[in-house]
Amino acid sequence: MSTLVLPDPTLVVLLGAAGSGKSTLAARLFAPDEVVSSDALRAAISGNEADQRATAPAFRALHRTIDRRLAAGALTVVDATNAKRDARRPLIHRARATGTPVVAIVLDLPPSTIHAQNAARPTRVVEPTVVDRHLEAIRNDLDHGRLTTEGFDHIVMLRSSTEVDDLRIDRRTPVNPPT
Repeated sequence: MSTLVLPDPTLVVLLGAAGSGKSTLAARLFAPDEVVSSDALRAAISGNEADQRATAPAFRALHRTIDRRLAAGALTVVDATNAKRDARRPLIHRARATGTPVVAIVLDLPPSTIHAQNAARPTRVVEPTVVDRHLEAIRNDLDHGRLTTEGFDHIVMLRSSTEVDDLRIDRRTPVNPPT
């Protein structure tokens, strides 16, 4: 079992291909009101979480929600693929602007595992070519060490389903919280 100690508040950025288990992990470790999901916002905007035409307004809503939560000092979890640096950069910037620590939890499972999980989803199976694009983007950043230079305070790598299942969170309130 692995325990991640998180200051409360923290901005937690989930990073993984579609089907890697980000939403399942978020639901297990965090309260529903702490999770800001790009899929849920696409669904709220268009009525369909798979409607890619709603992506831009969904991410504008996601960023506004994160801004409000961080300003209020609330622990916030970003449930999106975050496969590209350009998606992660504004999240890190938002955390830095409020002095909030930012942690990445990377679901770097074997591609065969992710594809099997994606195919077994009870709803919305993502096209395998889209999953492959996510995997390629993440692998490229990991292989070239880019993730470690982006400004995360801590990066947790989960490389197997067992590691995902075994992860636990220990929240810590700062000893001298800001007044």
